[in-house]
Amino acid sequence: MPGETSHRLRNALSLLRPGALALRASSCPICGPTLLLRLAREPIGVRCARCAGSAIHLSLASVLKSVRPAFGGEAVYELSARGPFYGFLRKNVANLTASEHFDDVPAGSRRDGVLCQDVQQLTIADAAFDVCTSTEVFEHVADDARGFREIRRVLKPGGMFVFTVPLSAAPATVERATVRGGQVEHLLPPEYHGDRQRGQGRVLVFRDYGLDITERLRAAGFAGAAIDRRFEAAFLGQGCGVVVATAR
Repeated sequence: MPGETSHRLRNALSLLRPGALALRASSCPICGPTLLLRLAREPIGVRCARCAGSAIHLSLASVLKSVRPAFGGEAVYELSARGPFYGFLRKNVANLTASEHFDDVPAGSRRDGVLCQDVQQLTIADAAFDVCTSTEVFEHVADDARGFREIRRVLKPGGMFVFTVPLSAAPATVERATVRGGQVEHLLPPEYHGDRQRGQGRVLVFRDYGLDITERLRAAGFAGAAIDRRFEAAFLGQGCGVVVATAR
């Protein structure tokens, strides 16, 4: 929607670093011919002027179209019901399920028509989907192993989980916080991200993922997992690795 896109672009302008400013005609994998605007030398700092997708969204869409070209005719589950990538799926997928996690809404119920789900305990039948997607979600999931197992459970055999998380070059994931006895225990100084639902600086980061994320996915029951890096610098020098995991 135009108003939503304008809101995203206004938020993006808060990232502006004058020395990084660049503008280039390009083709957006989400919305087609466009201008790419670089506001900062980081993936979230490059935006499509039409859909306001960041280089993260554009990397995810590019990989999905490459590894699962028939996704538009399949059953797809996206772990968000807002944003440029969700808009891309709405336009291209006939059988789309999307959800949000609301802290005060029971899983499986709805708020303002939006399905609420907790990825650690989905109220969805086994083998319901061909593809699952998410953007920058699992670093905020307290028990990511349980969440990965749930995604694998709701995928059909041969189905794919295609997603992004902030990835470092470190070999091992660093746990920043955990939950014990129902209480958050910080193992490192707390770090927070923001979202439209909770606001800036309100979403706790539980871990910094390293290259072992593929091993964590295999341990959760996926047949294989890899980091697709083809689009890491595809959008005015920015982009991100996209994780692709295949269900048994």
